[in-house]
Amino acid sequence: MVPEIKTKEQFETLFKVQYPKLCAYANSILNDIQASEDIVQDLLFKLWESRNSLEITTSVEAYLTRSVKNKALNVIRHTEVKDQYKNYNEELINEASSNELLLLEAKELDQKIRKSIDTMPTKRKEIFLLSRFDGLKYAEISKQLDISIKTVENQMSSALKYLRKELTGFLTLLIIFFIKNF
Repeated sequence: MVPEIKTKEQFETLFKVQYPKLCAYANSILNDIQASEDIVQDLLFKLWESRNSLEITTSVEAYLTRSVKNKALNVIRHTEVKDQYKNYNEELINEASSNELLLLEAKELDQKIRKSIDTMPTKRKEIFLLSRFDGLKYAEISKQLDISIKTVENQMSSALKYLRKELTGFLTLLIIFFIKNF
């Protein structure tokens, strides 16, 4: 039992004296008047509710001051955790949005590359596909198609120039895509 609070009148006196002091103290820690008042009101309400079972070994004023400090520090820790969680979620959302955008752009780029390759002259297209998609060396392509290595080199050079011209708008995207994936 809290010896200083036996009656409702004693509690009201304690409340009137301590409430402004405790709110000011909490506000000095939190710098948030509303949160400070909430802490003090909650603390004083719990003190009244548990007045018959609560054992206070120090003065009620010291008990309340220490309790306000602990509750204020808990609010700060809780706010920090909420802020960290919020920042983490924002980062995840931004990363997911960025990845989705990159995926869409990569699909669009893939379609543009395929269309560009499809519009190449037949022999140039065949040489390009054998080199870039089948991984054959120029000498292997030359042997397989029964053409000179010089023809393969010229056709590959023309194919690459053509693709550079066709994919000019996607050059930045290609750079970003490759940097991000390597």
